[in-house]
Amino acid sequence: MRDSAEELDAIFDAHHGLVFRTAYRITGNAADAEDVLQTVFLRLLRRDRGGALDNPESYLRRAAVNVSLDVVRSGRDARNVPLDDAPPLEAEQEPRELRAALIRAVARLSPREAEIFALRFFEDMGNKEIAEALGISQAHVAVLLHRARAQIRAELEQARPRRNRWW
Repeated sequence: MRDSAEELDAIFDAHHGLVFRTAYRITGNAADAEDVLQTVFLRLLRRDRGGALDNPESYLRRAAVNVSLDVVRSGRDARNVPLDDAPPLEAEQEPRELRAALIRAVARLSPREAEIFALRFFEDMGNKEIAEALGISQAHVAVLLHRARAQIRAELEQARPRRNRWW
């Protein structure tokens, strides 16, 4: 048991930054990223490990992506502010709104497509790395990534405000 605890401590020390950064990139919120970090390592602790993880970095990155997407899907990142208390809309808020729209669109993808999209564009992994991490072919990664990008593009186009329309 002591070896297990020491092993978990070593894995945490080596990879907690990776899990937090991954979660923060997806949730856009430090508090949610901390929750993801705790959830991922609690799951690792509870997981029946017949031995050491073969590739803890890959497992933890995937777990962080999936738990982060669960947080986004649950709507916990939607902070409701009374209209009277809301700050005025400024040009600087547009990138934040676009990021929020992107995260919502990713959350509506299938779990596999969302995971691949997040690994590719939030974690900057190549198709070959993703294929190896997920145990699928590069061609399958490319197809799922293409579908995900098409769906996200369509949703972002729908969500884009129609400004300065004269008709």
